[in-house]
Amino acid sequence: MIQDWDDAYANSPHIPGASDYPPRWAAAAAAFRQSMTEAGRAAIDLPYGPAPRERFDLFHPEGEPKGLAVFVHGGYWMAFDKSSWSHLAAGALGRGWAVALPSYTLCPEARIAGITLQIGRAIATAAKRVAGPLVLSGHSAGGHLVTRMACQDGPLAEPLRDRLAQVVSISGLHDLRPLLRTKMNDTLRMDAAEAATESAALQTPIEGLSLCCWVGEEERPEFRRQNALLANIWTGLGARTKAVEAPGRHHFGVIEELADPASGLIEAWVDGVA
Repeated sequence: MIQDWDDAYANSPHIPGASDYPPRWAAAAAAFRQSMTEAGRAAIDLPYGPAPRERFDLFHPEGEPKGLAVFVHGGYWMAFDKSSWSHLAAGALGRGWAVALPSYTLCPEARIAGITLQIGRAIATAAKRVAGPLVLSGHSAGGHLVTRMACQDGPLAEPLRDRLAQVVSISGLHDLRPLLRTKMNDTLRMDAAEAATESAALQTPIEGLSLCCWVGEEERPEFRRQNALLANIWTGLGARTKAVEAPGRHHFGVIEELADPASGLIEAWVDGVA
């Protein structure tokens, strides 16, 4: 039985050198954006709405893209923006996909339900620029957001749902009700109704969905439980699902494979799609 819900969902205290990761991510992302911009393969700060953070970056592969891959960042809906993750586009780019990375308004300025709608608009706007199949991935809170795109009550319109070929939730949060017990809910401001509505595990997936739930083997037990939970439930609702626990990976390190075109995570995301 969990006694300390804040600790159950706390990652940094359980990762050695946790404070070193954000500046490392930001530096790698900035260098990647510069190189892609110099190569003429980057479009930065494209708007998908009027709010200051309603912007996305779009990176193009060499040659005609196979389709559009969208990565949505985490941070418990309260932290970060697209600028810390640009380098993670390298893996899908290396496999011939265009990659979009959106920012979104953070809590408490936004509610999680509103962020879900923002990500839907970001994907729709980016998809107008790139033809072909659509694959989604997100980390932590971003894993929640991309699985919400795959729900029957999600914000994607029918033409986009028809293009949606694969969803990969990395360390995703799929049942938000436990977060009502945490101090972070002072910022998230969820009530029971929103926590239920915004929980992909309590919703029905769109028809024909292919989902991979990916988590680090060394992550907190709650993240591993949430990973298995969605794959289990959505299998029973007709989706093709797979649950993976990546050996030797914790919550911060698990996303590093996105930068490697030959990684198992990239294989799960784009192989066999186009």
